Amino acid sequence: MHAGLDLATGWPQLLAKAELLAESFVTGGHGRRRAGFGDTFWQFRPAREGDHLKEIDWRKTARSDDKFVREHEWQVAQSIQFWVDSSASMQFSSCGESKHVRAACLTLALAILLTNAGERVGTVDGKVSIKSGHQQVHKIAQLLTMEANTDFGIPEIDYFQPNSHVIFASDFFGEIKQIRKAVRVAAELQISGMLLMVLDAKEISFPYTGRTVFESMAGIIRHESQKADSLKSKYQAALLDRKSQLASLAESVGWQFHCHTTNSSPTDALIWLYQALEGRR
Repeated sequence: MHAGLDLATGWPQLLAKAELLAESFVTGGHGRRRAGFGDTFWQFRPAREGDHLKEIDWRKTARSDDKFVREHEWQVAQSIQFWVDSSASMQFSSCGESKHVRAACLTLALAILLTNAGERVGTVDGKVSIKSGHQQVHKIAQLLTMEANTDFGIPEIDYFQPNSHVIFASDFFGEIKQIRKAVRVAAELQISGMLLMVLDAKEISFPYTGRTVFESMAGIIRHESQKADSLKSKYQAALLDRKSQLASLAESVGWQFHCHTTNSSPTDALIWLYQALEGRR
């Protein structure tokens, strides 16, 4: 397993990193307290004929000329599904964390925050069914340390939960037609979502010069250039076009898009994810 993670020992390490990230988010005061599954909130209504005296909230009534009855309602838990690209391209790292480790850590930290609020979480591929409870976080952590045997990843579309939320975390270097298909299938099921593009800093700056051999992480694609710097403008234009396509795709179905680099603050990306999800509730 790349980046020092494997199924036997990697997931506890990943979970520990995610817990620290989630803790920094909470101590920073970024999350707001909201009712979750199993919590109640109170509302008041004017007293009606037939209400018993014991049902009247006298504290609320004392501040008004009318009598009020206090009632409580159950807040329905939200369902959130995650897809973290674990393909070979996501294992790339020029320095520090790989794209996959960063994407997995962000996703798991968000899952921790959500389960703490009583929400239901699971994975898009159906391997972790949507449920509430902290055991969900452990199951997702174990799944996130399993590497796919493909060059590029595409989210599965057979286990979407209608009327839920999904988060896709990837470099989105795969076939754009397949990415569009996954997003549109989800949107047709009344699913709201977010596309989190995770890139390595060198994939943006393209600092290569002279003779350079470019090879995909799985070794399937290989290209040798004698003047790598001559490819920079064309490469960066293609990357910008891919970002533009993803942003347009997200906008077309009411989703949100964000690009995050592994040399930037993971807390900032977690704030974006949390606030974007809050805005969709």
